[in-house]
Amino acid sequence: MTEYRRILLDGVATQTVRHGDALVAADGREVGLDAAIHLPPTEPSKIIAVHLNYASRTDEFMTKLPSAPTYFHKPITALNSHRGSVVRPLGCKWLNFEGEIVIVIGRTCRNVSPQDAGDYIAGYTIGNDFGLHDFRDTDAGSMLRVKGSDTLAPVGPGLVTDWDFRGKQIRTIVNGVVKQDDNTANMEWDMNYLVADIARTITLSPGDILFSGTPAFSRPVEPGDVVEVEVEGLGRLSNTIVEGPTPIRTDVGAQPTESEEVVSTALGGDWEFRGIRTPSKDLYPSTVEEK
Repeated sequence: MTEYRRILLDGVATQTVRHGDALVAADGREVGLDAAIHLPPTEPSKIIAVHLNYASRTDEFMTKLPSAPTYFHKPITALNSHRGSVVRPLGCKWLNFEGEIVIVIGRTCRNVSPQDAGDYIAGYTIGNDFGLHDFRDTDAGSMLRVKGSDTLAPVGPGLVTDWDFRGKQIRTIVNGVVKQDDNTANMEWDMNYLVADIARTITLSPGDILFSGTPAFSRPVEPGDVVEVEVEGLGRLSNTIVEGPTPIRTDVGAQPTESEEVVSTALGGDWEFRGIRTPSKDLYPSTVEEK
């Protein structure tokens, strides 16, 4: 496996290769991991994300998976990086983390079989598919503002090639406490299937990224929280939640809401799948340790 990281080196976006605790540019310049200013490891033309995929998440919502994956789109303006700040707009309160593995496309991909899809994958990175559920009442269908607001798609820290996605552990950690803990063996659709499915009708270009789904126990976070996603063999993506400096404008558009749908979804309920239900702590613990 080789890990590539894009960093800001002497003011210029530069691709480096990781060698131990150092990142080395093609011209030989080096910078330590802790000193590096990270950029997203790829420059996508589009960001696509799958809805339900892990069995634990499906069980949490007390529903069944559809017969095939369903997806939504995150604007590239939502793209963020390792150690980047994730902004919760002033006036919003239901910002949830969703730790995920992210597929990075390596070459133009269209109309390929699941068996051949792996040949079009450059490698993998880590993502956090943050959701601003305050807008779920108005954007539940498109998920545009829920999942597409600025800064809500951090990916990184690097792009790892020749990584086998099978049987890998994924965890999300908030302020040092494990909140999500699962294994890729519990995904319904693997990485090759997802790529082939999307590429039936949508051309995937080099650098495009595909979020592959999150396990159970996505929960709200607050300004000041440090959210880390750790994937076996891919490293750890770290971000800090901050509050936006200005409130959501009130002179245009739908406003943030706190309906039963919003609260239930943010806390792990099943509103959007089976009707309004606000979960109890016993059914949906806030940490993995509480199970």
